[in-house]
Order: sequence, then C-alpha cells, then structure tokens
Amino acid sequence: MKQLKKRLDDEVALRNCVDELCDEKPDPLMVARRYNDQHIALTCALFAYGNVRSIVGLLNVLDFTCIDSSEDTIHQKLLGHYYRFQNNEDIVAWFITLGRLKKIGGAHEVFRIGYEKDGVIGGLNHLINTLYALNTYRSKGYEFLIGKPITKNSSAMKRWMMYLRWMVRHDHLDMGLWSGICTSQLIMPLDTHTFSVATKLGLLHRKQCDLKAAIELTVVLKKFDPKDPIKYDFALYRLGQEKVMVANG
Repeated sequence: MKQLKKRLDDEVALRNCVDELCDEKPDPLMVARRYNDQHIALTCALFAYGNVRSIVGLLNVLDFTCIDSSEDTIHQKLLGHYYRFQNNEDIVAWFITLGRLKKIGGAHEVFRIGYEKDGVIGGLNHLINTLYALNTYRSKGYEFLIGKPITKNSSAMKRWMMYLRWMVRHDHLDMGLWSGICTSQLIMPLDTHTFSVATKLGLLHRKQCDLKAAIELTVVLKKFDPKDPIKYDFALYRLGQEKVMVANG
C-alpha cells in the first residue's frame, strides 16, 4: 500500500501544473479557469460528458456574458447552439436559470444552506432542487444536464462531484472559489476512466460505477490523505484517459 501511495502521490505532483490544461490535453477545466467564475464553472462541469474536444469546442463558443442579460438577449446570443442531448432551447433555459440563481445569492450560497444541514449531499440536493424551482422549463436534455437529486441508489454524479472539486480545492488545477467547505468531505468524481484505473490498482472492488463506488473509493483514498482524498482524482482520470498501463503492485 505504501508503494501505491507513493506512486499516486508522484502522479499527483506531476499532473498538478498548468501544462495539464492545454490544447494538446483539452479539459473543460481549462475553460472554467479562464473565467474564474463559479457559475461559468458550473456550466463547464455540467456539459462535461462525451468527447472532450467537443465539450471544449462548445464551451469556447458560448457567450457567457449573456448570463446577466435579459432573457430575450439570452435567446438572441445563444441562437444556434446545441450539444448532444441539449437542443438550443435547453441551453437557453439553462442560462436563464443561471441568471436567476445569481440573483438569489449564487451557487455557493445555495449549496452552503444545504451543506450546513446535511453535508455535501445535502448541499448538492439543495442546489439541484433550487435550480429546478427557479425555472419551470422541462425537457429530457435540460433534466439530463442538471441531473436528479441524490439518493442512496444514485449514479456517481461525476459532473457535480467534479464541480465541487473545482470550487473547494485550490492548487494549479482547481480554483478554490468557495470557502467554508471541508476538502475531507468531498466525494470522488467517478467516471469510467477513474473507475477502471482504481479497479486495476485494487483501490476499488465494487463492480458498478455508481455513488456507492465513488464513496468506497473516497474512503480508501482517505487512508492516503485524510484531509484531501480527492486530490488523486485528476491523476487517476488522466491515467485512464491516456490508457497508461497500471496494475496493483
């Protein structure tokens, strides 16, 4: 276990640099860091599914200045934009919702209310429920973008857990825009890449890539760093994405 910890710590140190976010290694975080704004970052995180170059391509052409504009202006400035499961109306509705979220105090404030009552999951559920309450618009694409409130049988909620990593942690990758949230309480943003690598390394034994697996992996990584177990996320993700050969021992 000590050897594995050293290997992962070395990988974290290697990846924790601005060179990891570049055109040759595209990631939605590179767009989020360009703006350094919690609501633009939320958009970057929730659209982070599918081909990474397509994700970054969309994020690079969206006019984020229109979040603070009138709803008519949002329609005009986002005309013609769509992405996989989200059509143009879905994207317009999302920007309208973001504008309304900002007017009631913003993502951090809404998350904090739920977090103080019931930790990270409570914070996310309060934020997700608030987003739906702010806009009556509904479609499959819009609901896929936001996701469902978390239950014990939920998916891994990778995009939301990644967003929290960006907001709470602070290093050369993560922005640390939020305060008052403990890094030790964050949950691993588990996707297929991280799931595969963690399984091959013997860090994860659950067969299904879901919230229970994300929590299981987080608990194991706390043995390596009790205060900041999620610091290993980006390194594990890159190892899987780059198809680096890994094996336990």
